[in-house]
Amino acid sequence: MSIPADLKYTPSHEWVRVEADGTLTVGITHHAQDLLGDMVFIENPAAGRSLNKGEECAVVESVKAASDVYAPVAGEVIAANAEVESSPEAINKDAYSAWMFKLKPADAADVASLMDAAAYQKLVESEAH
Repeated sequence: MSIPADLKYTPSHEWVRVEADGTLTVGITHHAQDLLGDMVFIENPAAGRSLNKGEECAVVESVKAASDVYAPVAGEVIAANAEVESSPEAINKDAYSAWMFKLKPADAADVASLMDAAAYQKLVESEAH
């Protein structure tokens, strides 16, 4: 399983990419989609919505289960990926390019509290046992 080193991660299996303008692109990890199976439905948060860190803000549904997606940091949703909503299987094909929503963080320093790839790898390995 590949865990891109340039991303940050949450314990609830979201990935976060810090963009050049300071905004954050958010999706679910390969591990999460692997556990869930074939995606059949995605519901993203609406642009303009304010989120608190850890708040349930999106839903991913697979043939096996529905799962909440949580805000990695507090901020405002600035875009939702309509493409992934109309083609949820894109997450199964490539979880790290099929982003769900973009967030303008309330405090950019909050991103530092997220896990790096090595810490996320340890989390995934610990859950496997």
